[in-house]
Amino acid sequence: MGYRLEFSKQAKKDSVLLERAGLDNKAKELLRVIKRDPYEPPCEKLCRELKGCYSRRINKQHRIVYEILPDGIIHIIRMWTHYE
Repeated sequence: MGYRLEFSKQAKKDSVLLERAGLDNKAKELLRVIKRDPYEPPCEKLCRELKGCYSRRINKQHRIVYEILPDGIIHIIRMWTHYE
């Protein structure tokens, strides 16, 4: 199955912060993995208000938070800070 990435307004803003922090290459690498197989470990299944979403570590502090929609779209929610 082919997946397509869609970015929230916040994720687009977060991409600027990642670039400024020098983390954009790591984030791009993770986005390629997510697009290929969003369930491939090591992804974390989230709970509470983010139930149904997943995350991947960019580094110790920052995460990519995303949800997988039924129509093959991966909605990137956040790419900066830890679950804000």
